[in-house]
Amino acid sequence: MQEYIEIGPSPFEEDCAQVGNENYRKDALKEMDAYINQLSRTFVDAESKGITFKQKWFNHDFGAYGEVCMYWNANNEEANSYVYEIEKRLPANWDELAMKELGIVND
Repeated sequence: MQEYIEIGPSPFEEDCAQVGNENYRKDALKEMDAYINQLSRTFVDAESKGITFKQKWFNHDFGAYGEVCMYWNANNEEANSYVYEIEKRLPANWDELAMKELGIVND
């Protein structure tokens, strides 16, 4: 059975695109792509354990919003355990490669 957990559109201590802003969808897609790439770099063995990071869109009163989610097969015990390990170790901030991808200048 396929399961997923929402883990946010960006690292938890970073600002992110806000629903309702003019370029929200474009900005959110860019941020979520950068976050997925960073998560893949950080948790290099996730895919081999059957865990994937993907964008998912949800409806809201103010419009659709995007989240990065971890997907895995709940029948895979190794994936079940590792998902919660990943959740405990999610990055708080963008790494250098993500900042380059997003065009963030580090002063």
